[in-house]
Amino acid sequence: MLSWRDRPVAIAVSLATLTLGAFAAVPAAGAAPTAGPRVTHDAHAVTLTVPASAGAPGYSVKVATGSLTITTRRGGHTVLATAGGTTGGLRFRSGGAWQRATKVTHWSWKNGVLRLDAATTRDGVTAEALITPKPDRYALSWNVKGGSADQLGLAFDLKSAGHWYGHGEAATSKGGPTTDQPWPLDAGNVHDSAFGPASYEMVDPFWYTSSATGLLVDTGEVMDVAINDANDGLGRFTVASGGTYNATVFVESDPFQVYRDHTGVVGKPAKSDATYTQFEKPLWNSWAQFYTKVDQTKLLDYAQKLHDNGIPGHTIQLDDRWESNYGNLTFNTKTFPDARAMSDKIHAMGYDFGLWVTLWINLDSTNYQYAVDHGYLLKDKADPTKPCTVSWWNGTAGIVDLANPDAKAWYVANIKKLMSTYGVDGFKFDTRFFDDTCAPDKGYQRADYQRLGAQLADQFDLQGAGIRVHWSGSQQTGFVIRQVDKGTGWNSLAASVAQNLAISTIGYPFVETDMIGGSLSQPAPAKEVLIRWAQSASLMPLMYSSTSPAGTNDPKTGKPVPYDQETIDRYRDAVQAHGRLAPYIWDQVKHSVATGDPIMRPLFFDFPRDAGAYTVSDEWMLGPAVLAAPKLSSGDTRDVFLPTGKWFDVNRGTVVQGPKILRGYRVPLDVTPAFVDVKAAGADKAIRALRRTGAAPTAG
Repeated sequence: MLSWRDRPVAIAVSLATLTLGAFAAVPAAGAAPTAGPRVTHDAHAVTLTVPASAGAPGYSVKVATGSLTITTRRGGHTVLATAGGTTGGLRFRSGGAWQRATKVTHWSWKNGVLRLDAATTRDGVTAEALITPKPDRYALSWNVKGGSADQLGLAFDLKSAGHWYGHGEAATSKGGPTTDQPWPLDAGNVHDSAFGPASYEMVDPFWYTSSATGLLVDTGEVMDVAINDANDGLGRFTVASGGTYNATVFVESDPFQVYRDHTGVVGKPAKSDATYTQFEKPLWNSWAQFYTKVDQTKLLDYAQKLHDNGIPGHTIQLDDRWESNYGNLTFNTKTFPDARAMSDKIHAMGYDFGLWVTLWINLDSTNYQYAVDHGYLLKDKADPTKPCTVSWWNGTAGIVDLANPDAKAWYVANIKKLMSTYGVDGFKFDTRFFDDTCAPDKGYQRADYQRLGAQLADQFDLQGAGIRVHWSGSQQTGFVIRQVDKGTGWNSLAASVAQNLAISTIGYPFVETDMIGGSLSQPAPAKEVLIRWAQSASLMPLMYSSTSPAGTNDPKTGKPVPYDQETIDRYRDAVQAHGRLAPYIWDQVKHSVATGDPIMRPLFFDFPRDAGAYTVSDEWMLGPAVLAAPKLSSGDTRDVFLPTGKWFDVNRGTVVQGPKILRGYRVPLDVTPAFVDVKAAGADKAIRALRRTGAAPTAG
């Protein structure tokens, strides 16, 4: 099996267009096979076989006819199978109850399409499924006939495909996505009933497995996604629609090829929104430092202490609670009496100045009635004669309708006025661009508002804060993606790592954790958590900072919370190490723009033959050369898994031959474990940036 390094970039393809129509009768048994896909059958199953070809491993799809199940096999082994029993693989809700496809009553193979007709558990209702094979994937579409359905779904036996990944930020029974993110997904209990284009979570309808299969659901509707919910061992992917369910199942030789196949469908970044400097240095945002207890004096003191302690950064970004009212887009002069002078002082320290903004206009804002009178707000889904209202963490608001050119122009003019008046260099766009309580404009769908929001934000410098746009196709925007707010404990630090792996491998390579140290209004992070979080982020594409190692504040009382000099020194060390690594990271950014490949990725993308790599949740590859293994929990030791290869230990200056597990590796607070694959591209740059002791090895 070839690793991704040995294989060409997959050719971009589009989702198959499926047409329901009449098909010929069942072909005669024993027909001579051709060089392309062929269909055979017996008393129990119909089997579609796709032979191996250049760059594709070949596979078969076996459809049991007694009770419809679909089993995908490669090389004689099952790599994906739909659920059986009372769950059923093809499921639908009709009359308020769940039903399923059962016995196959008819099948045909014509013009490269396998058509299946099946009975269901609902009297008078049948199911029709179409399977259209390609060399490394097949399109699967199905619908119900003779009755109505309001939800359609596919259900899979999770174990049939090994481990499951993808999805994005996962809602879980243990606090995900803020304090929990299982890796792999089947190691936890994932259930998101509002998985869709308007979700605040970074999610995409793409999943892939350790068996090198993948599932892409082609929909703009809300989904209900459950993966091992209540430990049921099932993956259920349900669309809130009674129309046709369209999906693509990828079948490849390793998971990275599945990723590349998916990139070929949804697209790769057209550019990097962030600049070299924004990859090199952290963004400092005020939110977790002050939350809403911020004012002009506090912000300037924050910037000055970072500057005086020599902690690098490219921007001081003022987050929530600077406005006179949410949606006014004017400064509160009581807390910010001279915002222009504040901006000038921040610039004089060598930082850019940024602001947090949102398209949500609170009902008590002076701009709200103006926007209503001019038709600038999204309309209510139940009553389109009035604007929709949404509840959020800062009250009740309407949302600027980006599909209305006049509304967009009005909003843009307001924030450009902020820039010219106060010397604002860029923005952090927060909240969502659409809500499911609202009605899309005529001719628009939910997912279109992700595109419209991206187009709006792309006019401005996002300062490394990026933006949370998602759903199939959003990968092309090239934005930095920041995570949902995290807590301030070890569990959130661990979740931030697994979540970046999940986001990165659904096609968004320019990832960062939530603000280093967390930002969920929990007590300030302990010294060790803050330092370890900074060390972890230093080996990711970007660093997103808020809590100052020079001292922060209690989120409830606003009283100071001090840190010691070691906290400052260790945090500074992490930032400086990241800065030295920037030339190597920038090479990876350019590679991602050229190919769509992720920068931060799981070990098994690079080392698919190492079985142990598939469950490692606290290590990752940063590009092809750097293996990051920072400490993500309390204590001063950890085990490190090294895949096949020759690894240079940047802290000890020694070379280790993998595969190997380093048991009880010593990790005092000034050590960030990292290893460089000495034969990989960029190894020399990485070693120069990270090496602490010892001579650099040769690649021989």
